[in-house]
Formats: sequence, structure tokens, C-alpha cells
Amino acid sequence: MNSKGMSICITSAKGGVGKTTMSINLAGLYEILQKKVLIIDFDLSGGGIATALNVEALKNVYNLVDDYNNNRYKEFKNYVVRYDDYIDVLAAPKDPRQASKIDPKYIELILDKALYNYDVVLIDSTHVLNDFSIFTMDLVDKILFMITNDPLDLKNMRSMISILKDVNFNNYKIILNESINPFKKYFSLYDIKNIINSNVDYVISKDFYIKNIDNILMSGKIITLDSKAPSIFPRDYTTMMQLITDIYNEEEGS
Repeated sequence: MNSKGMSICITSAKGGVGKTTMSINLAGLYEILQKKVLIIDFDLSGGGIATALNVEALKNVYNLVDDYNNNRYKEFKNYVVRYDDYIDVLAAPKDPRQASKIDPKYIELILDKALYNYDVVLIDSTHVLNDFSIFTMDLVDKILFMITNDPLDLKNMRSMISILKDVNFNNYKIILNESINPFKKYFSLYDIKNIINSNVDYVISKDFYIKNIDNILMSGKIITLDSKAPSIFPRDYTTMMQLITDIYNEEEGS
């Protein structure tokens, strides 16, 4: 690996698939491995990382870019909010109208500064395929696509994979999240692979479904940091730990 950190973009082809929850839980696992983590909320018009972690972000992505534009920028740490000793957050704008004022050309600047301050940078991205999301995917080390057992989601993902192949993107993994709608199983794993015309690298099972997940997130708790998580969710805890281990090993070997 380089002396700087590693960047991972968590995205999807449809909203409501569990990107934010996955971003937060992966951050928890990296903390267990004693990695310094920054979660960047690049879902600029509807991001919820700060809310989910119950932290108050006085500054955000918009403030960073605006200050940089107007020669007020001093230090990267001035724009992040601390969750705990290992996890910080660079929040999305509070006002959705500010999203359109953030030029994609600043993505590289933000990532560059983040990667020299953190071991791992996790980016919760929008599912909308626009210049901002495309530039983000082009710059990160690894892309994680979240999908669900939903016909529209799978249709969109099939189109996304076709686009990725056309532009020679191959640094991505696909995660099937069965915990979002555990009672809706339209397709088997075999069917899903055929529909999207791609392999599914990891599966988060229906066992990870939590009825009061909103209450847990809104209280700022990270499930993977709970000492009981490995015993309550043994299969999915192992899957997520395997995911971050695989990514680390791949980047080490690159």
C-alpha cells in the first residue's frame, strides 16, 4: 500500500439499499482493527451520516469547498467532526441547495487531503449517476455496490454493470443486502447473478435485520462496535470482516 490511506466508495444503483448503515458498520470494524477512519458523506443533497451517528457537524463539505475557493481554508481537521477516538465524519451540506454549488473538481482535493490524515476513507455516495458520483468512483481505490432483492434495483444494477464494463472499471465488489427486506425474496442468488450479469461477492443475510434499526442509528450507536455483535450476528459480522480483510489484502498486493 502507499504511505497514504485507502479510499472506499459505498454506492448503489437505487436508493434505500443500506449504504449508510454499511458505511457506518465498516467504520466500526476498521476501528476494531485500530485504523483511523474518516466517513465522507458525498450524498450531498440527502446524506444522513452525521444524523445516524448523532454528531453535530458545525462544518461540512460545502464549507470546505467554499473556504478553499475564498482563501479561508487552513486545516482539513477544521471541517470534520469527531465520533470517537478512531472515527471522524465529513458531513454533507445541511442545506440541500448547497449540493449543486460543489464542483466535482474538488473531489480529488478532498480525497487527497483526507487520505494523508486517515488510514481508511469511507465515502457514502449517492445512487444518482451524475458527474460527482462518476468522478468519485474514478478516484477511489475500491467501489462497493449495494444491491437488494428488488426487481427495479436489479434492473438498474444490470445497467450499471454494463456501464462499468464499457469504461473499464473493475475495482468494484457487489454486496447483496438481504437484511433490508428480509420477507421479500423475489429471486434466488443464482437468479440475481443472472439478472445483473455479474457475480455477487458478499451477502448480508436476513439475520442482520433489526426491527428498531432506526432507533439504534439515531442514538449514534454502531452495531459492529457492540461487544455482543459477533455472537448475535456471527455470519454477517464474519462476512463484513472478511470484506474489509479482502480489500486490504488486494490493495497490499497492488
